[in-house]
Amino acid sequence: MYGWIWRHIPFKQWQLKSLVSALLIGAFAALLWYKVFPAVEPILPFDDVQVETDDPAGGQLEQPPSTAPSTAPSTGATSVPSRVPTKTPSAPLVLPS
Repeated sequence: MYGWIWRHIPFKQWQLKSLVSALLIGAFAALLWYKVFPAVEPILPFDDVQVETDDPAGGQLEQPPSTAPSTAPSTGATSVPSRVPTKTPSAPLVLPS
């Protein structure tokens, strides 16, 4: 297709040929984008989504039982917190102007 366009453009200089071919390709893309695609959108099945399943339960699959994370038993009087402690909030930093 691009070769056919290149051969049928009447200019001899490659710069003019490339400019005209780019304009033709852009015009064709704009025609598709603004006229053809909006015209055929109502007949395309993009909004008609159907999910079919062969599950006899009617699509309700059995969920695996949820388990709580295990905790290590404490071994001494000192306990280690399970979370990393965060910094305590301090006063906002005021920069001199």
